Amino acid sequence: MVESFFAALKNEICNRTVYPSRAASTKGIARYIETRYPPRGLHSSIGYRPPNEVHDAYRSEQRAA
Repeated sequence: MVESFFAALKNEICNRTVYPSRAASTKGIARYIETRYPPRGLHSSIGYRPPNEVHDAYRSEQRAA
């Protein structure tokens, strides 16, 4: 699954866009990821909870340990 993500990223963004700087490429790629994979979307593999909620719970558990 990760391979298909990076293939799509390369085909849709990296190979079609010329960035003037590294900072511009970082912003462009981040924008692509955030719009294509919204952090609030529910996902079946994590119990239909938003990824941000799962991440926050994980970080809280790590701090408590």
